Amino acid sequence: MRYLVLLLAAVLLQACAAPVFAPPADRGIPIAFMGDTPYSAGEAAQLDQLIDDLNRQDLAFIVHVGDITAGRGPCSDEWFQARLAQFSRLRHPFILIPGDNDWTDCHRSGMDPLERLARFREIFEPGERSLGQASMPLERQSSEPRFAEYREHMRWTAGRVLFITLNVQGSNNNFGRTERMNEEYRKRMRAVFAWMDGAEARVKRDNLAGLCILVQADPDFELAWKTSQSRDTDGFADFRDALRRISLSLGKPVLFVHGDTHTFRLDRPLDASPGQPLANFIRLEVPGSPWVQWVRATLHPDAAMPFYVEPGPR
Repeated sequence: MRYLVLLLAAVLLQACAAPVFAPPADRGIPIAFMGDTPYSAGEAAQLDQLIDDLNRQDLAFIVHVGDITAGRGPCSDEWFQARLAQFSRLRHPFILIPGDNDWTDCHRSGMDPLERLARFREIFEPGERSLGQASMPLERQSSEPRFAEYREHMRWTAGRVLFITLNVQGSNNNFGRTERMNEEYRKRMRAVFAWMDGAEARVKRDNLAGLCILVQADPDFELAWKTSQSRDTDGFADFRDALRRISLSLGKPVLFVHGDTHTFRLDRPLDASPGQPLANFIRLEVPGSPWVQWVRATLHPDAAMPFYVEPGPR
C-alpha cells in the first residue's frame, strides 16, 4: 500500500475499496499528523531525527494527537519538559493534545491523573498560540468561563476547514475505574460535546468545506469490546453517537484523526444505517510506538473532498 496514493474523495464515491486517483491539480495546503511517541529514551532520540525531517518539509502546521510517554510513564515533569524542548525545535506551528498515557494512566506509576493533566496544560497549553517556532493563533474553550480548565480544546481554520481538538482518551475514556474518575469523565464530556456543537454551528455559519476532529482515543468503532461492555460501562458510546449525529447534520466531509492503537488506518468506520457506511465520515489513525513516524495530509479547499491523505506514514 505504501506505493499507492489514495484520494479520500474515492472513499465517498465507492462503497468498497477505493481505486487509485491522482491528487487534485492545485498544490494544496500541506499538514502533518503524528501521535503515540516517544515512549522511551530510544524513541526520544528517533524523535529528534523525525523533527529534522519535519523541519525540511513545507508544512502549514503539525498536530500530535497525544501520548508522549508510555503506558507506565514516565509521567514526570522532567520527561514533559524534555519533550517540550524537543518540540520547540520545530520550525512549524505545533499543536499537542493530551493522551491517556500523559495523565489518565499515570496512576500506574503512583501519580494523580488530575494533577498530571493540570501540569500538562501548564507546560504544553500556555497562551493563545500554538507551540513551534512559527506559532499560530488558536481559539481555546477555556475562554468560556464554564469551561475555563479545558485549554486543550482548541480550534482554528485552514483552507476553509475547521480543525478542533478534543480530550477524549484511551483506557475507556477514563471511565469505570473510580468514582472520582467517573466524575471527571462526566464533566469533561460535557465540555467535549459543547465544543463539538460549537464546531457544527461554525461550519454551517461560515459555509466551510469540512471539519477535522482530532483526539487521542480509538473510540472502538468496531465494538471490539461489545461482549464485555454494556452501553452503561462504555466510555465511548455517547461520543460515537455525537460523531454520527454531527456528520449527518453537516453533510460535508468530516475527517476524524486519532491515535491509541498505533496502526495506520484510513477507512469509513461509522454506519449511517446497518451495513451502510456513513460516506462523509473518514477515519485516519496515525501510527505509533514502536514506530516514530508521521502522516502527510493536504487540504484542497475548492475540491469536493478537501482532505487528501497519503496512504502510509513517512
